[in-house]
Formats: sequence, C-alpha cells, structure tokens
Amino acid sequence: MHITAVASTTPEYAMLTRQVESILEGERDLVANASQFSAFIYDTIAELNWAGFYLTRPTRNGEGQELLVGPFQGKVACARIPFGKGVCGAAAAERRTMLVPDVHAFPGHIACDSASNAEIVIPLIKDGVVLGVFDIDSPVLNRFSEEDRAGLESLVAAFLAGTDFV
Repeated sequence: MHITAVASTTPEYAMLTRQVESILEGERDLVANASQFSAFIYDTIAELNWAGFYLTRPTRNGEGQELLVGPFQGKVACARIPFGKGVCGAAAAERRTMLVPDVHAFPGHIACDSASNAEIVIPLIKDGVVLGVFDIDSPVLNRFSEEDRAGLESLVAAFLAGTDFV
C-alpha cells in the first residue's frame, strides 16, 4: 500500500487517524508498525526534523528503566535516555504528554540535534505500563499547539490499539 501524503501545519487529525488505522491494519508487529507510523508522521506533519520512538528497557545495570531509541525518521539521535531526564524522560516518568514550545528553556533538555527548537512527546501507556514515548521535534519555535497535542495523542492511541508490544 502506498499513501501519498501532503505535509501540513494544520492537519485534519481525524482523517490522519483513519489513515493510520488503515496503514496498520493486518499487521501487529512492533518494529513494522513503529517504522510505518514514524514515516507517516514525518511525511504528513509539516516543519519536523525528527519523529520516532523511544522504547522502555531495563537499564544496563538492571536498576531501573530507561528509554532506548527505536524506529524513527530524521537525523541520528541519542541512543539512551534515562527516565526523568530531558523531555522524553520527563514524559515517561510523569506519564503525560510534554508540549515544549522552546526546548532551550526546558530544564535538563537533551540536545540530540541542535536544530531542534520545539518538541512534543507522547507517552506510550498500555494497560497502565509505560512502554516508551513517541517523540516529535521541530526546528520551529512554538510549532506545536493544544490541537496538535490532542490530535497526536489520538494518532498514538490508534498506534497502540493496532500494535503488540510482546
């Protein structure tokens, strides 16, 4: 299936949610669906320079959890992020979407790409467990709105409903 997307700064999120459901239909594999989802978001939402997943994993010393980079679109990224550190780690630890208009003003921001100026991170929570986060960066300050938050949360919900994490 090939879907032609036109990037927009004011997307019709209900339509995009239906498209995500269609793209994921018949496939439940985490890597396949996360790859498809990242590419779809990167191609359909304008003014992005990174879109992808960080997945929850035990720390290397086995004493806690961290986020490990997963499928994404964009430049090379930070490989591991501790829970509670940076925007991604804060979203995972606080179990809530973090909408950051200016990442340079966010205490403890981790600059994986110096071109990023705004960020939104949606935690992946299924059955009460934080499975990771979906991270989107933009080179444009104040890029993400409350409308984007609600719309992106609905897209992530569609991803979670169509994907197995085992």
